[in-house]
Amino acid sequence: MRKLLLLFSLLLLSITAVKAQTDEANAKRVDSLLTVYANKKMFCGSVMIAKDGKPLLSKGYGMANFSYDIPNTPQTKFKLASVSKQFTAAAIMILQEQGKLSTDDKLSKYISDYPNGDKITIHHLLTHTSGIVNFTNLPIYDSLMKYELSLTENIGYFKNKPLDFEPGTKFKYSNSGYILLSYIIEKASGKSFPEYMSTSIFEPLGMKNSGVFNGNKVIKNLAMGYSQLEDDEMENADYIDMSIPSGAGAIYSTVEDLLIWDQALYTEKLLKKSSIDKLFTPNLDNYAYGWNVDKYKDSKWHFHSGGIQGFTTVINRFPDKKLTIIILKNIDNQILFSANKTARAIMFNDTYELPVERKIAKVDEKIYKKLCGEYELAPDFILSVTIEDGKLFAQATEQSKFEIFPEADYKYFYKVINAQLEFTTDKKGNVDKVTLFQGGQKMPGKRKKQ
Repeated sequence: MRKLLLLFSLLLLSITAVKAQTDEANAKRVDSLLTVYANKKMFCGSVMIAKDGKPLLSKGYGMANFSYDIPNTPQTKFKLASVSKQFTAAAIMILQEQGKLSTDDKLSKYISDYPNGDKITIHHLLTHTSGIVNFTNLPIYDSLMKYELSLTENIGYFKNKPLDFEPGTKFKYSNSGYILLSYIIEKASGKSFPEYMSTSIFEPLGMKNSGVFNGNKVIKNLAMGYSQLEDDEMENADYIDMSIPSGAGAIYSTVEDLLIWDQALYTEKLLKKSSIDKLFTPNLDNYAYGWNVDKYKDSKWHFHSGGIQGFTTVINRFPDKKLTIIILKNIDNQILFSANKTARAIMFNDTYELPVERKIAKVDEKIYKKLCGEYELAPDFILSVTIEDGKLFAQATEQSKFEIFPEADYKYFYKVINAQLEFTTDKKGNVDKVTLFQGGQKMPGKRKKQ
């Protein structure tokens, strides 16, 4: 990989305390940072930073299509992935205001034979507290991604799976809940999910470059999705039919349209204040209706991220400051989340660290075999390490499997997220522990006996 000397020289101030800057100056600093990333093929997407609804930074970086050298712009459309969930939640609230449903409704009202449907409410689906298994974590999911599925067919793959817990007792992120919400929206509105979202949200707000993927219709100005390989090389991301994610992740938009959406949530153009307040009322694990709710530097923080083949996305709202940060990216490596964290820190005059350059080392496959096994990082949270075609992969409980890359025999790093693994051996030289480093935290885990 290329050296990051230019990045460090341009942004040396960023790793130490800095003097308070104006919002305009801070946005320029973010632009400088992302320009360097983009020039090194470490960032590719579109960014919007706005204050009081007015753009401070609205710009595309890198390519929307590398084959034809089409650049990203503020008008480039991206798959939103799980950022879609906030729109699905808003649609539910619109229908509730119209008296067509209630968040207290039982799932059995819409699917009469759904197992435990009399225990599961729309509120549970919205807040990931239903206990319904996450469809995208099922072993069959990868084999289904390339096929167009109706909502009924999609639901059929997880409908009869046992609940993970009693509804309302725990939080566990589940895309299945938002697929069910798409079905409920269709039943309550009498319209298809794509049609209802367009007529009830996108058209009223003037979001002309937003919509739901619907069959094989051509979408102009849509970015291609990519995966990043070694030595800054790109490959087309794996294909996924967008009927699969539905209301959990099948919406596309631009940074400009998402700013329109953000600003509408300060008004009653779409929903009454009481409904908007409900969207941002935290439940278990600070998850509201399609939004995470937290604080950053004593400022209210509403946010959601998303990831789907070839795309990573995030929207941040800081209502106390009327500040918005949106980053849509058409390459699925870890830099999006570093860029988001750094942009947030810059806009709050906070300190931050630049990403560390990591070089891939050559490691004998015999070492890989020694690392394979299961490591218990926490009760019911296992990290499984496996070899496939000479490559090493790690998969945490109910999370996707990702390749990990060696820096040394016993030190590895992810590319898709900013996380590292360090393995340790006992006196006999057997690998007995692993430590996960992520987000400034470290999580040790013992190897389970085989």
